[in-house]
Amino acid sequence: MATSDYSPNPKSNQSVNLESLPRINILTMFRLGLFQMGLGIMSVLTLGVLNRIMIKELAIPATLVAGTIAVHQLVAPARLWFGQMSDAKRFLRYHRTGYVWVGAVLFAIASFLAVQVTWQLGASFYSVGWTTQTYGWIALLAGIFALYGLALSSSSTPFAALLVDVSDEDNRSKLVGVVWSMLMVGIVIGAITSSKLLPAAATCQETTTATVSLYSQPEQLSALQNSINRLFFILPAVVFGLSILSTAGIEKKYSRYGIRSSIVEREDQITLKRAIKVLTTSRQTGLFFTFLLVMTISLFMQEAVMEPYGGEVFGMCVSETTRLNAFWGTGTLIGIGSTGFLIVPRIGKQKTAMLGCLTVALSMVFVILSGFTANQKLLQGALVLFGLASGVTTTGAISLMLDLTAAETAGTFIGAWGLAQAVARALATVSGGAVLDIGKQIFAQKVLAYSLVFGLQALGMLLAIWFLTRVNVREFQHTAKQAIASIFESELD
Repeated sequence: MATSDYSPNPKSNQSVNLESLPRINILTMFRLGLFQMGLGIMSVLTLGVLNRIMIKELAIPATLVAGTIAVHQLVAPARLWFGQMSDAKRFLRYHRTGYVWVGAVLFAIASFLAVQVTWQLGASFYSVGWTTQTYGWIALLAGIFALYGLALSSSSTPFAALLVDVSDEDNRSKLVGVVWSMLMVGIVIGAITSSKLLPAAATCQETTTATVSLYSQPEQLSALQNSINRLFFILPAVVFGLSILSTAGIEKKYSRYGIRSSIVEREDQITLKRAIKVLTTSRQTGLFFTFLLVMTISLFMQEAVMEPYGGEVFGMCVSETTRLNAFWGTGTLIGIGSTGFLIVPRIGKQKTAMLGCLTVALSMVFVILSGFTANQKLLQGALVLFGLASGVTTTGAISLMLDLTAAETAGTFIGAWGLAQAVARALATVSGGAVLDIGKQIFAQKVLAYSLVFGLQALGMLLAIWFLTRVNVREFQHTAKQAIASIFESELD
């Protein structure tokens, strides 16, 4: 049972106590990154495999698929609540670790349940069409994805706070870089592993005609179900194991939280109301929040449609389209791993983010061209470029976020920026599917429908650059700290 755990720590002893604690080394950083690697694997399962199966093999409308999957991101406001809870209450004896473990158990279970409901939804949609029964399965699937999203929030938000707790100002950016890179490693591993565990021939068909539900082909459906069920049983179990391995003993040995938390009534310091006040108090805060929103939407609109693009335009099978994640994931990993050393020191964080956004827009042009030429090699190359550009953009944006986060309210900002990105990813998932459906209604050629999605991504990146040119880091830091101080002082009066 959760219990309060606060004891005042005199500020005069804080520096001495901090110096007595061990510092995390590079191996510990990579160990912490195993949790993020697991999240990368899970993202491939939900946004790479499951959405492709629903759209291509089960012939469920893309808007419905994207909207249902996006429910797990629409519960993002819970991130602030879970962050506050992990600040204020111990769970399983720890402030962060208990939440991470229980959340990992729940999202692993929820992902397997989502697949089972997906089969029932596809069968109902194929046999009886739009009926109360079908809508019931849709509602149940949306509910499971809501549970999945809550479990992710309850696990990933305390984990992000743990990264702050176990690091110091001089090594925090290095820790973030290592952990974020491990997320990309997880995406690559998830893509390769999924492609190996999925049937190579069962669903490899040319897609020159209209999409037909696999429920009309019982033998292929049975083979696919067995493979997908096995995949969604093995990989989530592995991800849960990685969560335990990543965090076991870390908080007890390295956490500085107890020493840093000398503010009285800290449980009341991080609330949704105050977070919104901090976010809305400064023009610079609003500009950066809007940049994050537009940039994230434009970066992830392709996520729900790229695998169907490979299936419907290039005639790829499930294992081949899943492997597409490996191309952009590898590019992203290289981009993240090199940008901090090669680009940021030369042109600065803000210009790095702008360069990344511009390159993402360019890569979308090549993705469109690959569809018109039906050139799989060009598509693969375009996805590597997209990954590199995503890595550059992500590194620049994360670096700016670190600059735009006051240490005394790190939890508030982590929750707020996380909320912005989660809402944006939800909007990106829904809009990607919706724009694809609209494109299919407008254009006779499927390649044009998909090009509409990728073209809007490119335009969105140009708009993100426009917002970023108006962000002033120094002004942000000054006004944000003033706002935080005044808000907290007024609440204490």
